[in-house]
Amino acid sequence: MEVTDPPPVPAVLAVRPKPKRLRYLVAGGLCAAAVLFLVVGGLSRNIVYFRTVSEAVKNRPAEGTHRFRLMGAVVNGSKQTTADGVAFEVTDGTARVKVVHHGDPPELFKDGIPVVCEGRWQGDTFDSDRIMIKHGAEYRPPAVDASK
Repeated sequence: MEVTDPPPVPAVLAVRPKPKRLRYLVAGGLCAAAVLFLVVGGLSRNIVYFRTVSEAVKNRPAEGTHRFRLMGAVVNGSKQTTADGVAFEVTDGTARVKVVHHGDPPELFKDGIPVVCEGRWQGDTFDSDRIMIKHGAEYRPPAVDASK
């Protein structure tokens, strides 16, 4: 008697569903890309550069009408009240720039104080709409007469 091998059984290809993990990875990647785009795009439009008076004067042609912050000390005797704010000069000890500020200056604004003005060039004048003043970190309450 002759032994023969049984006929081969045809292979059945198992159809596996696509893994859901791939969908989640693609969706997560798209979300991460969208958040990154919004953060980087938003930051690039809102960055305001900081310049000393000398740097600002040197880079005036390159700055054009871009906003930046100008740091210097208010020149003694240069402060003049205008119809919509104040005009004054700032210096870093090397260069001087005339600043025209639109709006009320801070209460601590006075001659000789270090300031940071935010704005843009308007010809040879720095056109500002925000003034920031550094002040001490210690709070000292005013003296109160407790006898009354």
